Amino acid sequence: MAKKMNIDYKKLGFKCGIEIHQQMEGKKLFCSCPTSNIREGGDIKISRKLRAVIGETGQVDAAAAEEMAKGKSFHYIGDSRDVCLVEMDEEPPHPINPEAVKTALVVAKLLNAKVVDEIQVMRKTVVDGSNTSGFQRTALVAYDGFIETSKGRIRIPTLFLEEEACQRVKEDKNSVTYRLDRLGIPLLEIATEPDIKDNEHAKETAEKIGMILRSTGKMKRGIGTIRQDVNVSIRGRNRIEIKGFQDLKSMPLVIDNEIKRQQKLKKKEDSHVRRFNPDGTTEFLRKMPGAARMYPETDIPPFKVVAGKIESVELIEDKVKRFEKIGLGKDLALLTAKSGKVEWFEEFAKKFKSIKPAFIAETLVSTTREIRRKFTPDIDNLTKESFEEIFSYLNEGKVSKESIMNILIDYAKGDFKDISKYALICDKELEKELKKIVEKNKGLPFGALMGIAMKKFRGKAEGKKISEILKKLM
Repeated sequence: MAKKMNIDYKKLGFKCGIEIHQQMEGKKLFCSCPTSNIREGGDIKISRKLRAVIGETGQVDAAAAEEMAKGKSFHYIGDSRDVCLVEMDEEPPHPINPEAVKTALVVAKLLNAKVVDEIQVMRKTVVDGSNTSGFQRTALVAYDGFIETSKGRIRIPTLFLEEEACQRVKEDKNSVTYRLDRLGIPLLEIATEPDIKDNEHAKETAEKIGMILRSTGKMKRGIGTIRQDVNVSIRGRNRIEIKGFQDLKSMPLVIDNEIKRQQKLKKKEDSHVRRFNPDGTTEFLRKMPGAARMYPETDIPPFKVVAGKIESVELIEDKVKRFEKIGLGKDLALLTAKSGKVEWFEEFAKKFKSIKPAFIAETLVSTTREIRRKFTPDIDNLTKESFEEIFSYLNEGKVSKESIMNILIDYAKGDFKDISKYALICDKELEKELKKIVEKNKGLPFGALMGIAMKKFRGKAEGKKISEILKKLM
């Protein structure tokens, strides 16, 4: 958490809004390439020189003109497994990806936004080389939405669906090298009005929108797949955009440092874009782009929206409450709701009535994570079918809970043969063996005997059963 700086945000006329950019799974936005973003090797190499063009207002965007004046060459590398002629700007874009549109409309509904009647793709001039064409394709999907937070309603004026840019690899004085793999991945851009009250409220707002996006189950996860930009100003100062937050923990500190920087200004500065440094300070990046960089995309037909067919999605926070009601602790409920195994969990909890839902969730989420960390990093063998088979053995009383991890480890390593190795010992045989333990260790207290028995029969008998028989024998 950021160190408290005793800032009176209201008195300073603090204004703050955020923009969130989230990559989506599936196919790319304007071609059928996968969104795998390989990031290595590559059999494609091209070079470009880009120039700014006149926008819809009849002017050249100032930020674009500044980039063009640098005169840099741009080099691109990529892999044909997830790059085609569309990314190379050697083929016209295909019609917009309907699955990406469908997901964007679901997000619009979760944001309480009004959906447009028709999605019209626009071109946004970008000449820093991050797009081979010299522009980014973007489309307004919804407007006038809102979310509720602990400090009031945050208005969402726009939701855009656009294509992700290239990934910068290296740069020198005369050129920049990019990878093409990321170019064209569907990207959602969500902007808020300056309704954020303080630095911690900005973090809360970003977390709430992030939770909404993850609730769809259609978003990419991991570093670089989501980025937050923060717009900040105080009374008498122009808006400053701080780009590229990936770790929300740093957001409150950076916002407070920007407020202090603006307070120290001796004269008014123009709006511009800044980037933040690891120590929480910021530095100038470029001029603020304007409306002059936008103009219509003539290669892509408009997409007619049928608002009545937008599907409903349960929010992660609502899943958590529902899972708590069926016996999961709050932390386990949250881990399960955020995992990619929600559908498995719900199906198994309904099917295997003799197993507590909490144990099913623990096995799917926590136990598999422990196996990956301690025993084998490759757990691809742990498919839905393998979990279903293992839970069926437990549900029918053929194996014990204690044996589940060992079975899963063998499954993951490809060593599982059949259930006989893990089968429960029958009551009669168990009692016979426990009697031998008691006779061999006369005088030992119950706890010590229980320890010896559990060590010998772990995975072969339930602890409760061992305890009951031992007490009878003693």
